[in-house]
Amino acid sequence: MRFNGTEYEEYIPNRHNWRKSILDIKLRDISEVICELNADIIGLEEIENRNALKLLQKSLEFYGCSYRYSAITHTKNSAIQVALLSKIEIEDYRDITVKESIRDILEVKFLIDKNPLYIFVNHWNSKHSPNSKRVLSARILKERLLKLPKDSEYIILGDFNSNFNRYRFFNLKRECNIKDNKFEHYNLWLELPIYQRWSYNFYGKKEPLDSIIIPYSMFNGKNIDYINNSFGVFKRKYLFHKRGYILRWQYRKGRHQGVGYSDHLVVFAKFSTKAYIRDNCNIRLGSIKELLEKKDIKLPILLKRVKIVSRFKNGVYIKDRDRIAIFGIDKKLIVGDYYDIIVYKRKFYDNSYEIVDFNIKKSYD
Repeated sequence: MRFNGTEYEEYIPNRHNWRKSILDIKLRDISEVICELNADIIGLEEIENRNALKLLQKSLEFYGCSYRYSAITHTKNSAIQVALLSKIEIEDYRDITVKESIRDILEVKFLIDKNPLYIFVNHWNSKHSPNSKRVLSARILKERLLKLPKDSEYIILGDFNSNFNRYRFFNLKRECNIKDNKFEHYNLWLELPIYQRWSYNFYGKKEPLDSIIIPYSMFNGKNIDYINNSFGVFKRKYLFHKRGYILRWQYRKGRHQGVGYSDHLVVFAKFSTKAYIRDNCNIRLGSIKELLEKKDIKLPILLKRVKIVSRFKNGVYIKDRDRIAIFGIDKKLIVGDYYDIIVYKRKFYDNSYEIVDFNIKKSYD
Protein backbone atom coordinates (compact mmCIF):
# COMPACT_ATOMS: atom_id res chain seq x y z
CA MET A 1 0.00 0.00 0.00
CA ARG A 2 1.22 3.49 -0.76
CA PHE A 3 -0.07 7.03 -0.27
CA ASN A 4 -0.49 8.93 -3.56
CA GLY A 5 -2.30 12.05 -2.39
CA THR A 6 -5.43 11.57 -4.53
CA GLU A 7 -7.13 8.94 -2.34
CA TYR A 8 -10.58 9.32 -0.85
CA GLU A 9 -10.29 10.04 2.87
CA GLU A 10 -11.48 6.55 3.86
CA TYR A 11 -8.79 4.91 1.68
CA ILE A 12 -5.74 6.67 3.07
CA PRO A 13 -3.36 3.88 4.20
CA ASN A 14 -3.40 3.01 7.91
CA ARG A 15 -6.52 5.05 8.62
CA HIS A 16 -10.12 3.87 9.03
CA ASN A 17 -8.86 0.29 9.38
CA TRP A 18 -7.60 0.45 5.78
CA ARG A 19 -4.47 -1.69 5.95
CA LYS A 20 -2.80 -4.43 3.91
CA SER A 21 -4.75 -7.31 5.46
CA ILE A 22 -8.06 -5.58 4.64
CA LEU A 23 -6.83 -4.76 1.13
CA ASP A 24 -6.00 -8.45 0.63
CA ILE A 25 -9.57 -9.39 1.57
CA LYS A 26 -10.98 -6.88 -0.88
CA LEU A 27 -8.70 -8.18 -3.65
CA ARG A 28 -9.70 -11.77 -2.81
CA ASP A 29 -13.41 -10.98 -2.99
CA ILE A 30 -13.10 -9.11 -6.31
CA SER A 31 -10.99 -11.97 -7.68
CA GLU A 32 -13.65 -14.49 -6.63
CA VAL A 33 -16.26 -12.77 -8.77
CA ILE A 34 -14.00 -12.22 -11.79
CA CYS A 35 -12.69 -15.80 -11.72
CA GLU A 36 -16.18 -17.30 -11.60
CA LEU A 37 -17.37 -14.97 -14.35
CA ASN A 38 -14.39 -16.11 -16.48
CA ALA A 39 -14.84 -13.47 -19.20
CA ASP A 40 -12.15 -12.87 -21.82
CA ILE A 41 -12.42 -9.08 -21.46
CA ILE A 42 -13.60 -7.17 -18.38
CA GLY A 43 -14.34 -3.44 -18.02
CA LEU A 44 -13.77 -2.02 -14.54
CA GLU A 45 -14.81 1.16 -12.75
CA GLU A 46 -13.42 2.78 -9.60
CA ILE A 47 -9.85 1.50 -9.88
CA GLU A 48 -7.59 3.91 -8.02
CA ASN A 49 -4.55 3.81 -10.33
CA ARG A 50 -2.17 1.57 -12.29
CA ASN A 51 -0.61 0.25 -9.08
CA ALA A 52 -4.02 -0.89 -7.78
CA LEU A 53 -4.74 -2.54 -11.13
CA LYS A 54 -1.44 -4.44 -10.96
CA LEU A 55 -2.32 -5.67 -7.46
CA LEU A 56 -5.62 -6.96 -8.82
CA GLN A 57 -3.83 -8.73 -11.68
CA LYS A 58 -1.48 -10.42 -9.19
CA SER A 59 -4.43 -11.47 -7.05
CA LEU A 60 -6.25 -12.93 -10.05
CA GLU A 61 -3.15 -14.88 -11.06
CA PHE A 62 -2.82 -16.20 -7.49
CA TYR A 63 -6.43 -17.44 -7.56
CA GLY A 64 -5.96 -19.16 -10.90
CA CYS A 65 -7.44 -16.84 -13.53
CA SER A 66 -4.71 -14.76 -15.08
CA TYR A 67 -5.39 -11.59 -17.07
CA ARG A 68 -2.14 -10.76 -18.77
CA TYR A 69 -3.19 -7.58 -20.58
CA SER A 70 -4.58 -4.37 -19.11
CA ALA A 71 -5.34 -0.71 -19.77
CA ILE A 72 -6.35 2.18 -17.51
CA THR A 73 -7.19 5.88 -17.85
CA HIS A 74 -5.13 8.70 -16.40
CA THR A 75 -7.74 11.30 -15.44
CA LYS A 76 -5.83 14.06 -13.60
CA ASN A 77 -6.41 14.60 -9.87
CA SER A 78 -8.93 11.77 -9.74
CA ALA A 79 -9.18 9.19 -6.96
CA ILE A 80 -10.63 6.62 -9.36
CA GLN A 81 -10.09 5.55 -12.97
CA VAL A 82 -11.75 3.17 -15.43
CA ALA A 83 -9.77 0.16 -16.55
CA LEU A 84 -9.88 -3.02 -18.60
CA LEU A 85 -8.45 -6.50 -18.09
CA SER A 86 -8.04 -8.96 -20.94
CA LYS A 87 -6.89 -12.45 -21.78
CA ILE A 88 -6.63 -11.27 -25.38
CA GLU A 89 -3.69 -9.13 -26.47
CA ILE A 90 -4.43 -5.40 -26.61
CA GLU A 91 -3.48 -3.71 -29.88
CA ASP A 92 -3.67 -0.12 -28.57
CA TYR A 93 -5.46 2.07 -26.02
CA ARG A 94 -5.88 5.72 -25.12
CA ASP A 95 -7.82 8.19 -22.99
CA ILE A 96 -10.71 10.15 -24.44
CA THR A 97 -10.59 13.38 -22.46
CA VAL A 98 -13.98 14.91 -21.75
CA LYS A 99 -13.28 17.92 -19.55
CA GLU A 100 -11.63 18.79 -16.27
CA SER A 101 -13.59 17.30 -13.32
CA ILE A 102 -15.22 14.74 -15.65
CA ARG A 103 -13.71 11.25 -15.89
CA ASP A 104 -11.90 10.22 -19.07
CA ILE A 105 -13.34 7.46 -21.24
CA LEU A 106 -11.05 4.50 -21.96
CA GLU A 107 -10.75 3.39 -25.60
CA VAL A 108 -9.14 -0.02 -26.18
CA LYS A 109 -8.47 -1.58 -29.57
CA PHE A 110 -8.24 -5.33 -30.23
CA LEU A 111 -7.66 -7.42 -33.35
CA ILE A 112 -10.00 -10.44 -33.42
CA ASP A 113 -9.11 -12.71 -36.35
CA LYS A 114 -7.51 -9.62 -37.92
CA ASN A 115 -10.75 -7.67 -37.47
CA PRO A 116 -10.48 -4.48 -35.35
CA LEU A 117 -12.73 -4.28 -32.30
CA TYR A 118 -12.95 -1.12 -30.16
CA ILE A 119 -14.19 -1.19 -26.57
CA PHE A 120 -15.13 2.03 -24.77
CA VAL A 121 -15.20 1.83 -20.97
CA ASN A 122 -17.21 4.59 -19.27
CA HIS A 123 -17.92 5.83 -15.77
CA TRP A 124 -20.04 8.94 -16.11
CA ASN A 125 -20.56 11.38 -13.27
CA SER A 126 -22.99 10.40 -10.53
CA LYS A 127 -26.55 11.63 -10.23
CA HIS A 128 -25.35 14.07 -7.57
CA SER A 129 -23.63 15.97 -10.38
CA PRO A 130 -25.49 18.16 -12.89
CA ASN A 131 -26.99 16.23 -15.79
CA SER A 132 -24.97 18.45 -18.13
CA LYS A 133 -21.79 16.55 -17.17
CA ARG A 134 -23.25 13.20 -18.30
CA VAL A 135 -24.58 14.86 -21.45
CA LEU A 136 -21.08 16.16 -22.22
CA SER A 137 -19.59 12.67 -21.78
CA ALA A 138 -22.20 11.36 -24.23
CA ARG A 139 -21.38 14.08 -26.77
CA ILE A 140 -17.62 13.53 -26.62
CA LEU A 141 -18.08 9.77 -26.97
CA LYS A 142 -20.40 10.21 -29.95
CA GLU A 143 -17.87 12.50 -31.65
CA ARG A 144 -15.20 9.80 -31.31
CA LEU A 145 -17.51 7.02 -32.57
CA LEU A 146 -18.35 9.01 -35.68
CA LYS A 147 -14.62 9.29 -36.47
CA LEU A 148 -14.03 5.52 -36.40
CA PRO A 149 -13.42 3.79 -39.75
CA LYS A 150 -16.65 2.86 -41.54
CA ASP A 151 -18.25 -0.42 -40.39
CA SER A 152 -16.05 -0.50 -37.29
CA GLU A 153 -17.01 -3.04 -34.66
CA TYR A 154 -17.29 -1.52 -31.20
CA ILE A 155 -18.85 -2.07 -27.78
CA ILE A 156 -19.80 0.71 -25.38
CA LEU A 157 -19.97 -0.34 -21.74
CA GLY A 158 -19.71 0.91 -18.18
CA ASP A 159 -21.54 2.72 -15.42
CA PHE A 160 -23.52 5.52 -17.08
CA ASN A 161 -25.29 6.55 -13.86
CA SER A 162 -28.42 6.74 -16.00
CA ASN A 163 -31.40 4.62 -16.94
CA PHE A 164 -30.74 2.40 -19.96
CA ASN A 165 -32.84 4.53 -22.34
CA ARG A 166 -31.94 7.94 -20.91
CA TYR A 167 -29.60 9.26 -23.63
CA ARG A 168 -30.73 9.74 -27.22
CA PHE A 169 -27.23 10.56 -28.50
CA PHE A 170 -26.93 6.86 -29.39
CA ASN A 171 -30.45 6.73 -30.88
CA LEU A 172 -31.29 3.56 -28.94
CA LYS A 173 -33.64 1.15 -30.71
CA ARG A 174 -34.92 -2.37 -30.33
CA GLU A 175 -32.97 -5.00 -32.21
CA CYS A 176 -35.46 -5.38 -35.10
CA ASN A 177 -35.64 -1.62 -35.70
CA ILE A 178 -31.93 -0.83 -36.02
CA LYS A 179 -30.97 0.34 -39.51
CA ASP A 180 -27.60 0.12 -41.24
CA ASN A 181 -27.65 3.65 -42.62
CA LYS A 182 -28.26 5.45 -39.32
CA PHE A 183 -26.27 6.06 -36.15
CA GLU A 184 -28.45 3.68 -34.11
CA HIS A 185 -27.61 1.43 -31.18
CA TYR A 186 -29.11 -1.39 -29.16
CA ASN A 187 -28.94 -1.45 -25.37
CA LEU A 188 -28.72 -5.06 -24.25
CA TRP A 189 -31.02 -4.43 -21.26
CA LEU A 190 -33.81 -4.84 -23.81
CA GLU A 191 -32.95 -8.56 -23.91
CA LEU A 192 -34.43 -8.98 -20.43
CA PRO A 193 -37.97 -8.59 -19.06
CA ILE A 194 -38.57 -5.17 -17.50
CA TYR A 195 -38.57 -6.46 -13.92
CA GLN A 196 -35.08 -7.95 -14.39
CA ARG A 197 -33.51 -4.74 -15.70
CA TRP A 198 -31.37 -3.71 -12.75
CA SER A 199 -27.78 -3.98 -11.58
CA TYR A 200 -27.94 -1.52 -8.68
CA ASN A 201 -30.31 -1.43 -5.72
CA PHE A 202 -30.35 1.73 -3.61
CA TYR A 203 -32.74 1.43 -0.67
CA GLY A 204 -35.13 -0.71 -2.71
CA LYS A 205 -34.90 1.40 -5.88
CA LYS A 206 -33.58 -0.93 -8.56
CA GLU A 207 -31.85 0.75 -11.49
CA PRO A 208 -29.96 -0.34 -14.64
CA LEU A 209 -27.06 2.11 -14.26
CA ASP A 210 -24.58 -0.24 -15.96
CA SER A 211 -25.07 -0.96 -19.65
CA ILE A 212 -23.61 -2.68 -22.69
CA ILE A 213 -24.53 -0.83 -25.90
CA ILE A 214 -23.81 -2.10 -29.41
CA PRO A 215 -24.23 -0.74 -32.98
CA TYR A 216 -25.83 -2.25 -36.08
CA SER A 217 -22.53 -3.83 -37.13
CA MET A 218 -22.88 -6.33 -34.27
CA PHE A 219 -25.96 -7.81 -36.02
CA ASN A 220 -24.91 -7.84 -39.69
CA GLY A 221 -23.29 -11.28 -39.91
CA LYS A 222 -19.83 -9.88 -40.66
CA ASN A 223 -16.61 -10.07 -38.62
CA ILE A 224 -17.76 -9.96 -34.97
CA ASP A 225 -21.40 -10.31 -33.90
CA TYR A 226 -23.37 -10.37 -30.69
CA ILE A 227 -24.64 -13.82 -29.57
CA ASN A 228 -28.38 -13.34 -29.32
CA ASN A 229 -29.89 -13.45 -25.81
CA SER A 230 -26.50 -13.92 -24.13
CA PHE A 231 -26.79 -10.73 -22.06
CA GLY A 232 -27.33 -11.16 -18.34
CA VAL A 233 -26.66 -9.97 -14.80
CA PHE A 234 -24.29 -11.96 -12.59
CA LYS A 235 -26.40 -12.71 -9.49
CA ARG A 236 -24.68 -15.30 -7.33
CA LYS A 237 -26.10 -15.90 -3.86
CA TYR A 238 -22.88 -14.84 -2.13
CA LEU A 239 -23.22 -11.32 -3.63
CA PHE A 240 -26.33 -10.71 -1.51
CA HIS A 241 -26.96 -10.24 2.18
CA LYS A 242 -29.25 -12.79 3.81
CA ARG A 243 -31.88 -10.01 3.95
CA GLY A 244 -31.83 -9.80 0.16
CA TYR A 245 -29.93 -6.61 -0.60
CA ILE A 246 -26.61 -6.41 -2.47
CA LEU A 247 -23.68 -7.13 -0.15
CA ARG A 248 -21.59 -4.08 -0.92
CA TRP A 249 -18.15 -3.48 0.63
CA GLN A 250 -18.87 -2.71 4.27
CA TYR A 251 -17.68 0.60 5.71
CA ARG A 252 -19.35 1.44 9.03
CA LYS A 253 -18.61 3.86 11.85
CA GLY A 254 -15.52 5.14 10.04
CA ARG A 255 -13.94 1.69 9.63
CA HIS A 256 -13.58 -0.89 6.86
CA GLN A 257 -15.15 -4.15 8.05
CA GLY A 258 -13.34 -6.46 5.66
CA VAL A 259 -16.61 -7.89 4.32
CA GLY A 260 -18.50 -7.50 1.04
CA TYR A 261 -18.16 -7.00 -2.69
CA SER A 262 -19.53 -4.15 -4.84
CA ASP A 263 -22.75 -2.14 -4.68
CA HIS A 264 -23.18 -2.88 -8.43
CA LEU A 265 -23.78 -6.30 -9.97
CA VAL A 266 -21.81 -7.37 -13.03
CA VAL A 267 -23.50 -7.26 -16.45
CA PHE A 268 -22.12 -9.49 -19.20
CA ALA A 269 -22.63 -10.48 -22.84
CA LYS A 270 -21.08 -12.87 -25.36
CA PHE A 271 -19.74 -12.13 -28.83
CA SER A 272 -18.51 -14.37 -31.64
CA THR A 273 -17.07 -14.41 -35.13
CA LYS A 274 -20.09 -16.54 -36.09
CA ALA A 275 -23.05 -14.75 -37.67
CA TYR A 276 -25.79 -13.29 -35.47
CA ILE A 277 -29.02 -15.30 -35.28
CA ARG A 278 -31.94 -12.89 -35.37
CA ASP A 279 -35.17 -13.24 -33.41
CA ASN A 280 -38.57 -13.10 -35.05
CA CYS A 281 -39.14 -9.50 -36.11
CA ASN A 282 -42.59 -9.86 -37.66
CA ILE A 283 -45.24 -8.10 -35.56
CA ARG A 284 -48.75 -9.43 -36.15
CA LEU A 285 -52.12 -8.38 -34.77
CA GLY A 286 -53.14 -10.35 -31.69
CA SER A 287 -55.38 -10.34 -28.63
CA ILE A 288 -55.19 -10.68 -24.87
CA LYS A 289 -57.12 -13.95 -25.17
CA GLU A 290 -54.23 -15.43 -27.19
CA LEU A 291 -51.71 -14.32 -24.57
CA LEU A 292 -53.77 -15.97 -21.84
CA GLU A 293 -54.61 -19.22 -23.59
CA LYS A 294 -51.92 -20.14 -26.14
CA LYS A 295 -48.88 -21.95 -24.75
CA ASP A 296 -46.77 -21.66 -27.91
CA ILE A 297 -47.70 -18.17 -29.04
CA LYS A 298 -45.27 -16.46 -31.42
CA LEU A 299 -44.21 -13.04 -30.18
CA PRO A 300 -44.16 -10.11 -30.73
CA ILE A 301 -47.84 -9.32 -31.22
CA LEU A 302 -49.71 -6.01 -31.41
CA LEU A 303 -52.65 -5.36 -29.10
CA LYS A 304 -54.86 -2.68 -30.65
CA ARG A 305 -56.60 -0.07 -28.55
CA VAL A 306 -56.38 -1.72 -25.15
CA LYS A 307 -57.52 0.14 -22.05
CA ILE A 308 -55.58 0.62 -18.81
CA VAL A 309 -58.25 -0.47 -16.30
CA SER A 310 -56.37 -0.47 -12.99
CA ARG A 311 -52.97 -0.17 -11.35
CA PHE A 312 -51.16 -2.27 -8.75
CA LYS A 313 -47.80 -1.82 -7.01
CA ASN A 314 -45.53 -3.02 -9.81
CA GLY A 315 -47.78 -2.85 -12.85
CA VAL A 316 -51.16 -2.33 -14.46
CA TYR A 317 -54.05 -4.35 -15.87
CA ILE A 318 -55.02 -3.86 -19.50
CA LYS A 319 -58.20 -4.97 -21.26
CA ASP A 320 -59.73 -5.49 -24.68
CA ARG A 321 -62.42 -8.16 -24.20
CA ASP A 322 -60.17 -9.96 -21.72
CA ARG A 323 -57.87 -8.69 -19.02
CA ILE A 324 -54.15 -9.31 -18.40
CA ALA A 325 -51.48 -7.84 -16.14
CA ILE A 326 -48.35 -6.02 -17.24
CA PHE A 327 -45.70 -6.58 -14.56
CA GLY A 328 -42.79 -4.17 -14.34
CA ILE A 329 -43.56 -0.72 -15.72
CA ASP A 330 -40.86 1.55 -17.19
CA LYS A 331 -43.29 3.88 -18.98
CA LYS A 332 -46.12 6.10 -17.78
CA LEU A 333 -49.47 4.41 -18.38
CA ILE A 334 -52.59 6.28 -17.28
CA VAL A 335 -55.67 4.46 -15.96
CA GLY A 336 -58.60 5.03 -18.31
CA ASP A 337 -56.45 5.77 -21.38
CA TYR A 338 -56.19 3.61 -24.53
CA TYR A 339 -53.00 2.39 -26.21
CA ASP A 340 -51.66 0.18 -29.00
CA ILE A 341 -49.11 -2.06 -27.26
CA ILE A 342 -46.51 -4.38 -28.79
CA VAL A 343 -45.92 -7.41 -26.52
CA TYR A 344 -42.40 -8.90 -26.65
CA LYS A 345 -42.33 -11.25 -23.66
CA ARG A 346 -44.77 -12.87 -21.23
CA LYS A 347 -44.33 -15.02 -18.12
CA PHE A 348 -46.48 -17.64 -16.39
CA TYR A 349 -47.04 -16.55 -12.80
CA ASP A 350 -49.63 -17.49 -10.16
CA ASN A 351 -51.64 -19.71 -12.58
CA SER A 352 -51.86 -17.13 -15.34
CA TYR A 353 -49.75 -15.36 -17.96
CA GLU A 354 -48.64 -11.76 -17.56
CA ILE A 355 -46.79 -9.38 -19.88
CA VAL A 356 -43.21 -8.63 -18.79
CA ASP A 357 -41.84 -6.73 -21.80
CA PHE A 358 -43.73 -4.37 -24.08
CA ASN A 359 -43.57 -1.16 -26.06
CA ILE A 360 -46.17 1.53 -26.67
CA LYS A 361 -46.78 2.01 -30.38
CA LYS A 362 -49.58 4.55 -30.06
CA SER A 363 -51.49 6.48 -27.40
CA TYR A 364 -55.07 7.49 -28.15
CA ASP A 365 -55.19 10.12 -25.42
